[in-house]
Amino acid sequence: MLSADFGDLASSVLVVNDETDWLHVDIMDGHFVPNLTIGPGVVAALRPHSEKFFDCHLMMTDPGKYLADFAKSGADGCTVHVEVGHTADLITQMRDLGLRVGLAANPDTPFSAVEPFLDRIDLLLLMTVFPGFGGQSFIGDVMDKVRHAHRVISDRGLSVDIEVDGGIDTATAPIAVDAGANVLVAGSAIFARPEPLVAARALREAASLSRA
Repeated sequence: MLSADFGDLASSVLVVNDETDWLHVDIMDGHFVPNLTIGPGVVAALRPHSEKFFDCHLMMTDPGKYLADFAKSGADGCTVHVEVGHTADLITQMRDLGLRVGLAANPDTPFSAVEPFLDRIDLLLLMTVFPGFGGQSFIGDVMDKVRHAHRVISDRGLSVDIEVDGGIDTATAPIAVDAGANVLVAGSAIFARPEPLVAARALREAASLSRA
């Protein structure tokens, strides 16, 4: 939703409803990343307009202070960054709140930082840009990490989604899927286009062709 019209988020959600599975909500605190976006109140306001899975990405220095608020606001899952620390405690907190548990890593964070937590999470988000702003270019080198994550998760028989976020469009989506990602986050590739629904459909088709 970072690239959607913040003056009419509800309409933006409805426009792409038929071609999206989840709603990815970027929460930025102006400290962990150099940008400030929305909070639990906006998530609560959006909740009545969509039955989609609300995938809330918390780019925050202290996400633990707000997890309960996001759970109450209607978030289905929250993803915290391994870089902020206290990962085990945050995972426990999310699980206790009934949230689907996600763990994110920036492009320059090694896989070894998230590997110890794989058996405790539901989703691993491997950023394909440095978080903070939409419209950035896809960092292809992250695909080595995606491939390694997919191999480890498969070898261990874990049920963990691999999500990629940043620079995803019809050209890069197949690359990410081929590397092992099964959840794709796209912002400007959809909402910066004249017809967001058409753009979302094209992106889904590109990813599906790759899987085939």
